[in-house]
Amino acid sequence: MEELDLLKKAWKKDTHSFEQVTETEIYKMIHKKSSSIVKWILIISILEFALWTAVSLCYNTDDVIKSLNAENFLVYLKVINYINYAVVFFFIYCFYRNYAKISTITSTKQLMQDILRTRKTVQYYVWYNLSMVFICTILGFVMAFIYNPEIDTLKYKIAHDESNLILVETIAILVLIPLIAVGIFWLIYRLLYGILLRKLQGNYKELKKIDL
Repeated sequence: MEELDLLKKAWKKDTHSFEQVTETEIYKMIHKKSSSIVKWILIISILEFALWTAVSLCYNTDDVIKSLNAENFLVYLKVINYINYAVVFFFIYCFYRNYAKISTITSTKQLMQDILRTRKTVQYYVWYNLSMVFICTILGFVMAFIYNPEIDTLKYKIAHDESNLILVETIAILVLIPLIAVGIFWLIYRLLYGILLRKLQGNYKELKKIDL
């Protein structure tokens, strides 16, 4: 924000008449930058959706489930998949709507409100995706534990382990791996969206100074 910093310095040093002109220029610059940030949020969300769609097309989970004779899980997974597509489409629509609003507004207060709304939408989107990662990982473990014949040896050891040590270790792994998966995706989302959200927050603070 080098140009914005220069305008702010000039605003503080110059006269009251110049202050009004500078305030308008600062608002226009923040408006432009905010619109660009929200556009990138929309683009990234679309690219993310396209990536996961491509992965799902390349990796056919139906064949894996059928090979495990776990067809009962297919219905639940398809329902979750359809719900997930609907929710993601809804978030993408919200991002587009936020971008359209921010691109056309002329009021400082309205821009501040839309910045806050965009930040909340992105936060909800990230938390939803992290929840889905956790749920899908748990479901994968449950399906494998019930239907994968390679797990039978583990089941036998758990059933004949009087100390329950193997059971405790298995539960720990079942909890730890989903948490690690969520942590990895959280770091990715923090990198993708965190930088943009911090810039939006900076714009909001600058607008708040103008609005005082």
